[in-house]
Amino acid sequence: MIITIIVFLLILTLLVLIHEAGHFFVAKFFKIKVEEFGVGLPPRAFGIKRGETLYSVNWLPIGGFVKLYGEDDAGGGSVKIKSGEKLSGDLGRAFYARPVWQRALVIVAGVFMNFLLAVVIITYFFGIAGVQTPGDKVIITEIVKNSPADISGLKSQDVVTSLNGMKVTSPSQIIETTRKHLGEKITLEIRRNDETKKVEVTPRKKFPADEGPMGVAISSNVVVTKYPLWQAPYVGLIEALKYSWLILAGLFGVVSQLFTQGQIPKGVAGPVGIAQLTGQFIAVGPLAVLSFVSLLSLNLAILNVLPIPALDGGRLFFILIEGVVGKKVSRSFEGRAHAIGMAILLALIAIITLSDLIRLITGQPILPKQ
Repeated sequence: MIITIIVFLLILTLLVLIHEAGHFFVAKFFKIKVEEFGVGLPPRAFGIKRGETLYSVNWLPIGGFVKLYGEDDAGGGSVKIKSGEKLSGDLGRAFYARPVWQRALVIVAGVFMNFLLAVVIITYFFGIAGVQTPGDKVIITEIVKNSPADISGLKSQDVVTSLNGMKVTSPSQIIETTRKHLGEKITLEIRRNDETKKVEVTPRKKFPADEGPMGVAISSNVVVTKYPLWQAPYVGLIEALKYSWLILAGLFGVVSQLFTQGQIPKGVAGPVGIAQLTGQFIAVGPLAVLSFVSLLSLNLAILNVLPIPALDGGRLFFILIEGVVGKKVSRSFEGRAHAIGMAILLALIAIITLSDLIRLITGQPILPKQ
């Protein structure tokens, strides 16, 4: 449990710091004054000032933050800037005083860094570690004693090549066909030790729930896929975009079910659920944890880019409005919008966390069983 909590906090901190580093480096590039880069959340434990920026370590070991000079005045601001007026000193380096396109890039940089982290990790899997994917061979992994499969002479590690003359490439084909022929003889063509033979089996109409009609356990063979290092980044980018689309569709599904059915969909997890999932990935191994990090990083990127007040996407939305109409959005209006957005987000997190706790107490799985 302690290891799970530590790893969970490290993952969360990594993802947030990568995000904030995007804001930090782009702001520095445009010479916007960065007042503080903090690891963890206040209260502050200690800080070291380098140049104009304070680099701090804070007591709450959750994520981090970047404080830009004039960031709170990004709307109308207390300082009025006339068209064409040049500001000098710190005022000229304030976030709210910079052109729309610079502020937009500073905001987007955090999302980009989370997306880039996911692409790098996925690229590592496709180019170096390899990705395990189901192959087109179906293997019998277990035979139940005295079952129809056992009586017919099937053995563990037999490769099923066809069923009733139909080529077999996935376990689902065997499952579906078997269910349609309960009580009837079916013919399996299997390969065993480089020898091909046909076996007749009669699936049972009545059978124990944990055995199935034939009494076999089957699975696809595992194929490790690797790409050349020059091609892996492209594949990683494409896979990250595919996952991003699935995440976006899933988010809309969550919101839709929450408002239409008044319940949290299965498979949706908040902080408690994510911590619980972290423990499960730790049990599998380091590569599983790394894969989990890439998925979380993509989720953070997609969520943050949505035009929701209080998130980066919401702030970007107001900046883009300014770019279109040529006038800053009222600071008070934008502030109220972000406050309302934050309240809604916190309420949603609270609801999902409550669902996580109920699931944890009752022993229900986070992800629904197939």
